[in-house]
Parts: sequence; C-alpha cells; structure tokens
Amino acid sequence: MIEYPSWRKSNKMWRSLKMEEKTFQLNDIVEMKKQHPCGTNRWKIIRLGMDIRIKCLGCSHSVLLPRKEFVRKMKKVIDHAD
Repeated sequence: MIEYPSWRKSNKMWRSLKMEEKTFQLNDIVEMKKQHPCGTNRWKIIRLGMDIRIKCLGCSHSVLLPRKEFVRKMKKVIDHAD
C-alpha cells in the first residue's frame, strides 16, 4: 500500500500542485471557455495587473476581470505577442 504525505490528503492543495500554470502576456490573443454574445471566442489582452482587461476581436467590447477569474475562464493562448 502506498503511503501518501499528509498534505496530499488536502484536496485543494493537491489540485493546486497538479494544475499547470497558464502563461500569458500583454497583447496575446487568447481563447476563453465560453464565447462572447457576438459569436467570437478570441480576445486580446490589453491590460495586465491584479485585474486583466481583454478586448473582443469580433466587436471590440472590452471586459475587466480579476486575474483569478481570468485564469479560470481562459482556455488557451492562441497567439503570443512578440
């Protein structure tokens, strides 16, 4: 029988160790989990900080999200800015 460390029993901490970190930067094009009402699922990051502002590439509407919520709702980075 495998003996796991005591901290592994804490599910929240174990999940945080298993999750891969999503890396993004200013002017990256990202895909979110849910599409915007205009039908587009592509967003450009236009502000970074504690809050992240993203701009819809379909209708140019911008949304300000707390960083934690943005990381949870972001699916993947489509295009990295150079």
